[in-house]
Amino acid sequence: MTASRQPTRSLRRAPVVLGVAAALLASAVVPAGGATPAGPPPDAAAGLERPFAMPGFVERDDNGALLVGEGESRFALRVDLLTAGNRLVRENQGLLNHVAHVGPVTVDGSYYEVAISSDDRTITPERLGALREILAHPDEWSAEQVEQAREQLPSLQQRYEQIQRDKQTIVVRFARTAQNTLVGSVTARDADATVFLETAPPWGEESSYEVTDDGGIRASGAGLDDPAAVGHFALTPSQRPDDGAAYASVDDMVAAMEGEEGATGDAAAALRYTLEEDETITFTTSVSDEPPAAHPRHGTILGTLARARARADDGTLSGSGPAGRAATAMRTAMALNANYDEASRQSFLVWGWGRGGAENDHIFTGWDSAWDAITALTVDPELARQHERVLFASGGPRYDQLHAGPMHAYAVRRIHAATGDRELVEQAYPSLVEFFDKLPEWDVNGDGLLEAPYEADSSKVGNHLGLDDLPLYLAGDRIPKEGGSGDERDNTDLTDVALTSYYALMADSLADLAGALGKADEARRFEAVHDRVEEAANETLWNDELGLYLDRNLDGSWGNVVTPTAFYPLFGGIATPERAERTVRENLLDPSTFWGEYAIPSISRDDAEYCAHGDVSSTSSPDYKYYIGWGDENTCEQWRGAVWPPMNATVYDGLKRYGLDDAAGQLATKSTSMYLDSWDANGYFPEYFDPEPGQVINASAVDSAWRYYTWSNVMPLMAVHELVAEDAWGRPGSVTFGSHALPGRNSVDDVRVGGHTYAATVSPHLTTLRQDGRTVFRATGGRVVVRDFAPTRGRACFDVNASERARLAVYPERGGVHRTTVDEGSSRVCL
Repeated sequence: MTASRQPTRSLRRAPVVLGVAAALLASAVVPAGGATPAGPPPDAAAGLERPFAMPGFVERDDNGALLVGEGESRFALRVDLLTAGNRLVRENQGLLNHVAHVGPVTVDGSYYEVAISSDDRTITPERLGALREILAHPDEWSAEQVEQAREQLPSLQQRYEQIQRDKQTIVVRFARTAQNTLVGSVTARDADATVFLETAPPWGEESSYEVTDDGGIRASGAGLDDPAAVGHFALTPSQRPDDGAAYASVDDMVAAMEGEEGATGDAAAALRYTLEEDETITFTTSVSDEPPAAHPRHGTILGTLARARARADDGTLSGSGPAGRAATAMRTAMALNANYDEASRQSFLVWGWGRGGAENDHIFTGWDSAWDAITALTVDPELARQHERVLFASGGPRYDQLHAGPMHAYAVRRIHAATGDRELVEQAYPSLVEFFDKLPEWDVNGDGLLEAPYEADSSKVGNHLGLDDLPLYLAGDRIPKEGGSGDERDNTDLTDVALTSYYALMADSLADLAGALGKADEARRFEAVHDRVEEAANETLWNDELGLYLDRNLDGSWGNVVTPTAFYPLFGGIATPERAERTVRENLLDPSTFWGEYAIPSISRDDAEYCAHGDVSSTSSPDYKYYIGWGDENTCEQWRGAVWPPMNATVYDGLKRYGLDDAAGQLATKSTSMYLDSWDANGYFPEYFDPEPGQVINASAVDSAWRYYTWSNVMPLMAVHELVAEDAWGRPGSVTFGSHALPGRNSVDDVRVGGHTYAATVSPHLTTLRQDGRTVFRATGGRVVVRDFAPTRGRACFDVNASERARLAVYPERGGVHRTTVDEGSSRVCL
């Protein structure tokens, strides 16, 4: 048993270059599954053998289910709510603001629950209070704002009161009882709720629908891949509807549901119910290659749903304590945004509001979806693998977002580390190398550092990194590009710390992936690029006076807007350990710049651009400090101060890479707290967060249309990774676990890495890890963070960072317990 002191953690381990036999063995840690198929065969590992039924799973349809039969015949069910004003709350473009509550939801469809309300929450007491604040203190607001408030308040108040009087909420539940069968229910929370059970083709394919004599719906459709295979769909309600009909088109059906004329036919069908308060209807849906058999009754379905809800956390990511509870919420949110790609026949994760609109009916190939894959890896590794397969089958990362390639290289690296999926690496590698080899076109002076592309529109100056209007990029002057890949954007003279850091990250990730594929020469090429970027960045981009890595013009002048991109060199592995520690201590942890209750703002708090669009409120009320008007409620929105989940996650991963565990744990705690504030109050997982606590309009979440944005879930992901996760910088299949800063006792279950299922419990004086239900590690005394932990039957070697003296015990599968004691600091332990 040995425990040797280490002054710092190794920042970048050399890739493991495997021979053919060893590589095949490593890839078998977890069955790799198939790469994205050229034809229609499903991925059996995802549980999508034909026929299948899944709640949700269609873009813009949180209130329904998808059913797919043999030969790829497809049917969809929606549960629609008709408002008192005869407006149909039906699909996600219009449904989004009406989702009043989510969860629990599981990725495998075993349980699914959402609440839909006629109130779209665009008028709230808090927003009305803002107008009252203006009228109560007119001298603190502009004459235009005062007049606007005086005109708007009476009508808005009247509308709000009418909405509340007419408000109706329904709760929709599904449980997957067999591969091809769902049972469901709809419960009205208010009286006289008009509800429709709607059935129609999900992507406009042809199928035939009819309402049966017993009040159900039957449909059939030829398979898209095999027209000879006919799929049969059945909706069997336990209670007869008030009425029902089949229609000539979906538009005719919607018109009829809203009280207008709708031509009858067989293209879609709907059943109508009027429900009293707390009344519940139940139903069964199924798809098969034969006409349906009998289905369970009302009481049986209610019992099935109750049991499924009680078991929703069994065998899937969940936990206790703030971090564990956030893990459960994160699983629900990610499961809600899991969808079916009708082209590739696989699952993927959708990103923005209302599922991104028509432009996002298929996978989004920017940086957003890389973070989605990384989050999915903790929720359900198979979903992460499918998500990336669909992306690379769709052409790979988009080049107009220059960090898309680096981020997807990083995502594939993490997926491979956790699952051993060599086939994904083989699929992604050529596209990633092609992307990487284009990036030097942004190196204007050939020093290995990348300059920002030119953008004339000030609202889009940061678009090359998805940073939109981040004002630091206004400092770049245009330089005409000579040569390059054909990208039409010109260069600038602004050396970009963030883009350079992503370039280094991609070099590092590709070195790792090349090693996994046995490409030793290519691995060395990428390592050499990383080393060159590291040397050049520390020579050129380090501002010793400020203790920061900063953007710099080619004439030597420094950028004058400081943002969290100053910490990205940690993510890229190009900061020196001493500079990493200094910039975190002197800048990140300073409440006057980036720290505070809500962190990390996208611009330093002491910068003139922070929460400013040229019109900042002068109110004395701290609750409305950043309110500037109805419909434009917050000057902290977008990249002028808002807390953005991927920025926080980037900084967090950089802190973890450098072993700065105290700061990482604190950031994870702050991020999770903001996420839970929003989740608990509104059920939102928004695109970005308000950086100022106490704001009545938004609380922590920015209450925009972007309420269900997938990447929001990297906020709780940080806390889950504090508990246990794959080690991106360790051996394939190894895990990292433990925290120096999470408050209280937190636990998480069912994190799958390397073919094993892990559960961890972390508290100030006790850290335990279970592998496949068996305790394998225990630490008492001080807090510990353990890295590169991959126990064999009789031995374990790992890194440990202890906050104070701690006693460690490792429980091998065979033999006695191995024990040792470590002092405060970092050690390499072999037991």
